[in-house]
Amino acid sequence: MELNDLAPLCGEWLRGSGPESDIVISSRIRLARNLAEFPFISRASPQEREQIESLLHEQIIEIKQDSEELMYLNVDDLEGLDRQFLVERQLISREHADSEGARGVAIDSGEQMSLMINEEDHLRIQVMHSGLDLENVWQQINHIDDLIEQRVTFAYSKDLGYLTACPTNVGTGLRVSVMLHLPALVITRQLDKVFRSLQKISLAVRGLYGEGSQAMGDFYQISNQITLGRSEEELVAQVGDVVPKLIDYERHARDFLLKESHENLHDRVSRAFGILSTARTISSEETMMLLSSVRMGVNLGMIDDLQIPVLNQLFIHTQPAHLQKLSGHVLDTADRNIERAKYLRRHLLGGKDGEAEQN
Repeated sequence: MELNDLAPLCGEWLRGSGPESDIVISSRIRLARNLAEFPFISRASPQEREQIESLLHEQIIEIKQDSEELMYLNVDDLEGLDRQFLVERQLISREHADSEGARGVAIDSGEQMSLMINEEDHLRIQVMHSGLDLENVWQQINHIDDLIEQRVTFAYSKDLGYLTACPTNVGTGLRVSVMLHLPALVITRQLDKVFRSLQKISLAVRGLYGEGSQAMGDFYQISNQITLGRSEEELVAQVGDVVPKLIDYERHARDFLLKESHENLHDRVSRAFGILSTARTISSEETMMLLSSVRMGVNLGMIDDLQIPVLNQLFIHTQPAHLQKLSGHVLDTADRNIERAKYLRRHLLGGKDGEAEQN
């Protein structure tokens, strides 16, 4: 498996095949770990970073997932477009992409697992499943963590737990995150009230690409803020107990829109589909916003002959790096907007737009 092999596929976070996948896009757990014999990344010399990368690369590349080899990428050697491509697929963080020096990532062929070396911590283990599937994600990542800890010694305190570069991760080093699609709560203006309630119980709300990112396409990530003083199982349960309530809120909001504002909702969805399927130039941000309305419309039975997996694929394939990888060309912003519109017309109209194919 090579990096370019991933481009035509759909990443795990948008497969649309897991439980409650009409609203829950993905369930993800991340573990932060550091090697006991080396300083944290912020204090490590370039030579020490190289040693950390070499040591962890050697150990984790032998770990197989479902009897398949892991693909290992030296992130420092990748072109900027390839690094952005991995960020868009949620396989590395933006910080990992923009950093410097020796660093890498190991990825399984199903894109459920990625192991980032020399991000903020020496090792970031991530497992992600489609839909609401936290228990299985926890079982998988716990097994991977155990396999690695049999080979290396992590920095650990009997009083504090796992030691991490950021104090907010000390303890379990565990971050539980569920990505949800909440367009109806946005339309009905209930989102702020819901998020204030989450903050009171120490749950954070972030955008599509994590901390500091915007909520593109009405996608929001809900995650724990506290890692110290609670067990891993308690943290998984905390997020897992709240998500069903958010699902209910979103479903009730969708029902309200269908009953009380059906014409306006239908108009919103139809206009979004119309623009996406006829536009000659369109930005990534507008595409995400309009696809969000269409996705809700498909789930509510307002659009026929359009499957959620196809629609989900459009979310990621119209992102800047994906668009360029699929076209085989490096494109500036204006050309990307034109290419994105062509791609949308071709896939939403099922090849019926002859003009789009010729342009």
